[in-house]
Amino acid sequence: MVGVAAVLVTALGLRAFASVVAPVFLAVVLSVTVQPLRRLPARRGLPTWVGAVLSLLAVYAIVVGLIVVLVISGAQLAALLEDYAPQFEAFLARVGETLSAAGVSAGQLDAVSAALDPGKLIGVVAGLLGGLAGILSSVAFLVLLLFFTVTDAGAFAANLARISPAGRRLADALVLFARGSRQYLAVATVFGAGVALCDVIALTVLDIRYAWLWGLLAFITNYIPNVGFLVGLLPPTLVALLDHDPGTALAVVIIYCALNIVLQSVVQPRVVGSTVGLSGTLSFLSLLVWSTILGGVGALLAIPATLFVKAVFVDVDPDRRWLTPLLSSAPSGAEGAPR
Repeated sequence: MVGVAAVLVTALGLRAFASVVAPVFLAVVLSVTVQPLRRLPARRGLPTWVGAVLSLLAVYAIVVGLIVVLVISGAQLAALLEDYAPQFEAFLARVGETLSAAGVSAGQLDAVSAALDPGKLIGVVAGLLGGLAGILSSVAFLVLLLFFTVTDAGAFAANLARISPAGRRLADALVLFARGSRQYLAVATVFGAGVALCDVIALTVLDIRYAWLWGLLAFITNYIPNVGFLVGLLPPTLVALLDHDPGTALAVVIIYCALNIVLQSVVQPRVVGSTVGLSGTLSFLSLLVWSTILGGVGALLAIPATLFVKAVFVDVDPDRRWLTPLLSSAPSGAEGAPR
């Protein structure tokens, strides 16, 4: 009970300081991601500062890319709501007439209209993008934070390798966290790019407006474990419904489900489970917990955050290593399964 209470108090504390914790953890994960670039110049006999510059350029390029994508996506979503408002009202009117003819009462019709309000339907997507944009909006703070974390990462890694035997377990656990985070982000990026490309091609064939925008949205939401594709599915389905007909909207849903459920909800979680040692169930629970604590950034960084907790509380203690196979979807002793 004391342990559960401590976890709850810690979670509440993290949520209270989410405006600081979220960008700090984002900076740490980005610094870990670009860390391999720092070692490339040293292997070729170049000065160490070249690696630091390459890492800074890479991490700032990632941040600028995210800001550009979020700004464009947010503007397009706002324009979408405004442009399609008359069409959506006409669609609701037709639905209301059909339901009224079927004997549905006026009160029930009002409840259906309120539930299908376009602002609420797009609100999930806007909330996700807005949560990350809120962190990235403090550009000056994030730029300074990334500068210090990236430049200190080289010395920290060197000191970690030379740490005394007393801290060797923690050092090994942090190395596992860094390696697992990079592997997860690599897997999510590859799968996200493939899914986004397939989505754009399918939407272009179906003549759905803003196909490239929905492809970008699919790529971003791929970093949300298990259910990210549902967030990316909503806007193109609405556009297909309002621009074309229910048959085209159904085709969008079927194509997204065929591509995204198979790749994102079946194949990718298995790859993630065997790569970083987290099961699909734990990945989904991580999404719920970290999105509640840190908001939109927590949803995107749920897996790295869980890997960090696992490193600090499980991997660091040999007496708790028996938990490792239980957290992974890979069979114990199988190739790729944690030992």
